[in-house]
Amino acid sequence: MQSGGSVLAANLALKHGWAINVGGGFHHASHSNGGGFCFYADITMAIFDLFDKKAITNAIVVDVDAHQGNGHARDFANNENVFVFDVFNPTVYPHDREARQFINQAVHVSSHTTDTTYLSELRKQLTKCLEKRELSTPPGFDFIMYNAGTDSLQGDPLGAMNLSPQCIIARDEIVFQMAKSKGIPICMLTSGGYQKNNALIIAKSIGNLHSKELINLSPE
Repeated sequence: MQSGGSVLAANLALKHGWAINVGGGFHHASHSNGGGFCFYADITMAIFDLFDKKAITNAIVVDVDAHQGNGHARDFANNENVFVFDVFNPTVYPHDREARQFINQAVHVSSHTTDTTYLSELRKQLTKCLEKRELSTPPGFDFIMYNAGTDSLQGDPLGAMNLSPQCIIARDEIVFQMAKSKGIPICMLTSGGYQKNNALIIAKSIGNLHSKELINLSPE
């Protein structure tokens, strides 16, 4: 159901400019193998569904889950139409060094990365990728798949990072603001996060996106 939700959300993002699947983001799964807690490669399925429908010609995966997104990286290896941008802690699972070569832009973080440093690097590196793509032919990206894991929060038993809830909310705002400023449809998946407060922080982040008019939660 969550994987189908990712495919649906990707299509809705093209229609409305944004969509959020409160689930999905199984980024350790590839088209041929599962991994971690991931059995279905929903990121791959959703993007290839849009390609098959000729709805897009290219896409960028912005993966900020604390763990390396090795599944989709393998699926999009040497695919010039998909750019993989991955912010992850290399000291934790999956330690997939082979898949790292398929990441177009990797940003390494750790338990010592502060909120300020994290947000600064995210903004700087993602801006650089988006602006560089605007110089390509055709210019820009048609679609952003945003894998917004919250396992980078303080206290997460698997992410081994120390970001505050306020940092997570600011992180999501940065990515959505960039998508809006560039006019790129964005689909957000909530991915990993293994604490009781994750759902509340995700809800607060979505509420913040609405209050900043980056999404519209009002019924049509």
